[in-house]
Parts: sequence; C-alpha cells; structure tokens
Amino acid sequence: MAKACHMVAGMHTLKTLEDKLAGGLTPVSLEIRDESELHRGHSGAGGGGHFRIRVVSDAFEGKSLVDRHRMIYQLLAEEMAGAVHALALVTLTPAEAIATAQAVRDSSGRSPVVA
Repeated sequence: MAKACHMVAGMHTLKTLEDKLAGGLTPVSLEIRDESELHRGHSGAGGGGHFRIRVVSDAFEGKSLVDRHRMIYQLLAEEMAGAVHALALVTLTPAEAIATAQAVRDSSGRSPVVA
C-alpha cells in the first residue's frame, strides 16, 4: 500500500512540476521523468522525489547554465522544500537543441527526434 501511495504522490508531483515549468518557461519541449525508484534506500535520499528534466525554451536565450538552473529552482522552490529531493537538469535553447540533435545524427548516422 505504501508503494501505491508513493506512486500517486509521485504522479501528483510530476504534474505540478510540469505545470509550473510550462507556465514559467513556455517551453518548446518539456520532458520530466520520475527516477525516484532508482534512488530508494540510498543514503541522503531523504524520501523526496528524484526527477530528470529536459527543457527547451526561448527563455534560456542569452542565459548561462547557472542562470538557467536558477530559473528552474526558483520556479520549483516550494517543491524543492518538500516533495522533491533532487533534479537532474538539461536546459537548452531551441537552437542548442537542434545543434545537439544534429551532432547526435552526425555521430550515429541516425536522425533523432528534435523538439
């Protein structure tokens, strides 16, 4: 039963993260994965969720990596104080996303999905 409650809480947190990032960054692309199960029992996990976020947004144009991450942490401050323990972030402008996809295609010969 505890696992089912965690799954519902995780889905709620995921939706909250999605809503706040979408509202604050107007992303071209937003991917959020709950990786909490990968960290169960690790020291320092603290019971909070672990999320991997990839966001492509014009809002990052001209911003350093540190500033981009600060933008996200500011948007998610309430969640970071409670339901979220850790974030793994990839923050790109649309041009960087295209360049990254092109580099992957050039190195693998395959065409990745770009958004």
